[in-house]
Order: sequence, then C-alpha cells, then structure tokens
Amino acid sequence: MSTIPKISESEWEIMKVIWKSSPITSEQILLQLPDEIQWSEQTVRTFVNRLLKKKVIGFEKSGRGYKYHPLFSEKECVKAESQSFIKRVFGGVAGSMVTNFLEEAHLSDKEIEQLQKILTDKQDKADNKPQA
Repeated sequence: MSTIPKISESEWEIMKVIWKSSPITSEQILLQLPDEIQWSEQTVRTFVNRLLKKKVIGFEKSGRGYKYHPLFSEKECVKAESQSFIKRVFGGVAGSMVTNFLEEAHLSDKEIEQLQKILTDKQDKADNKPQA
C-alpha cells in the first residue's frame, strides 16, 4: 500500500461523498454535502483539486466535465489517520488512547459488551499464536 497523504477536515467531507457515490462530478458532490456545509461550487472544486494533487482521488473525462473516484478506500484512509493520531497524541501507544477513551466515554451496556467481545477475540488470537 502506498503512503496515504494527510487529508484535511474539509477534504474528508469531500471524500465521504466520493466514497459513497463515485464516480461523481463536482456539481454532484456539492449537492450531496451535508446541509450544514454551505460551500460554493468553487470551494468544492478547490478541495477536489487539492485531493487530485495529493493523488487521493483520480478522474475520468465525461462529456465536458470530469467524474472523480477514490484512489484509496475509506478503510485505508481511516487506518492511516488513526495511526497518525495515535502517534501524534499518544506517542504511538494505542493502549494509552484506548484507556483514555474508556475513562472519559459514556458507554451503553451494548457498547461495553461489543468492546468486551473485541478484547476477548483479540486475546484469543494472541493466545493461539505460535511462540517464537
């Protein structure tokens, strides 16, 4: 997997639409942005151009316009952003992040059960690894 460039918060908004509905034109992106985002078509085009320069999206000619598509999956970008965040804020120690989150978060019983299952599955996988 090639290195995924840093994506700004505004670019993430554009990417969410592209992941959901690609290939897509810049005009269609503008129409699919959440209502609270009041950007002009020129602003959307600016963010699209930044994403093209970063090689996060690609394009194909479609009539007189262009249709854009992602070059990385949403999962790949979320993973890269998560790793960057953990490195930047928690010194690369994921356990510190999880501990901080759990101490501060208000979780429902269902969410706690889901987390317990994830941790149990992770422990089972670690226990079943061959010893080196």
